[in-house]
Amino acid sequence: MELQKLADELGIPISVSHFPPGTSKWNKIEHRLFAFISQNWRGKPLISHEVIVNLIAATTTTTGLQVRAELDTGTYPVGQQVSEQEIAEVNISHDSFHGEWNYTISPREKLATEILIS
Repeated sequence: MELQKLADELGIPISVSHFPPGTSKWNKIEHRLFAFISQNWRGKPLISHEVIVNLIAATTTTTGLQVRAELDTGTYPVGQQVSEQEIAEVNISHDSFHGEWNYTISPREKLATEILIS
């Protein structure tokens, strides 16, 4: 629903591609970033959010990797429910190749027109 709201607001389609289950080995971020973060905080007690964020932000490599990190202190509601009607209103098209993992959410025509006129 939130991606639909964003697509409507921006007036552009939003394409989403997920890695299939069990394929984290293909995730370049895991290989190029997380390993170095783990090495950087190895043996250090992770006693607070501040310590964790600072250790992540201090991660670098000899090839030039630099990491920026900050703590998100926002509060987010839990237990949000999306009705079947709301799901039915999402303007989603599933790709022909594994549409359950690859899809596009396009602006809803009526709302896209209203936004352009406003």
